[in-house]
Amino acid sequence: MIRFFKLITGISFIKIYRSIIQLPWYYRTARQFKRLIKDKKEFPLKKNYPCLLDKYDQGGVAQGIYFSQDLYVAQQIFKNNPEKHLDIGSRIDGFVAHVASFRPIEVMDIRAIDSKVKNIIFVQQDLTAISKEFCDYCDSISSLHVIEHFGLGRYGDQIDPEGHIKGIQNLVQILKTGGICYLSVPIGEQRIEFNAHRVFGLQYLLNLLKIYFQLISFSYVDDAGNIHAEIELNEVLISNNCGCHYGCGIFTLKKK
Repeated sequence: MIRFFKLITGISFIKIYRSIIQLPWYYRTARQFKRLIKDKKEFPLKKNYPCLLDKYDQGGVAQGIYFSQDLYVAQQIFKNNPEKHLDIGSRIDGFVAHVASFRPIEVMDIRAIDSKVKNIIFVQQDLTAISKEFCDYCDSISSLHVIEHFGLGRYGDQIDPEGHIKGIQNLVQILKTGGICYLSVPIGEQRIEFNAHRVFGLQYLLNLLKIYFQLISFSYVDDAGNIHAEIELNEVLISNNCGCHYGCGIFTLKKK
């Protein structure tokens, strides 16, 4: 029940507890600071803004699903330098920002995006029902941690148990023959966690993707957030989903 409450509210009882026990430290250091600036007028002390837990965090974390996949795929696009790259629903403040730092990128999402940013062109479109104008549209396409949501209604899309299949089929329609697709999804024991996402078994994915694509390379981010780049898949890794409960499979694919 506590975990469910945290999921729907974003409130963490552990963080609340840790913050409360840091309050004496906060008020002690605040009083110390006020004594030291008593005669200084350059920066008036206007209000309190308690930041109680930052001193226990690391200075930064260079790992995790989004960090690893966004950086890896952006590097591949830089290396391959396609004529036109289209992204479907990936993280704007991660992957899209990486790519936009060195080239134009078009971004398609079912939701509106009002921001105006150099090198980023926004297109509002539902990938499960794309317009004909997008057929054979580009030679490079990406969709990172997106397909698993299709058909679950989370982002305003229609409820459809086969939404992920329709999404992949339309990725194929958008991509020119011989074009490259960068696709990532959660991997682990196959399941739906409604209405957040699907988690895919590797064997299921490979069987589905080989209908439309040639597999160029496979990478994955494990449960600890570490990336394993361009590995050779074998029967053991496929059967145990690379040892992941909720990892991230990153597929580089070529349209047949």
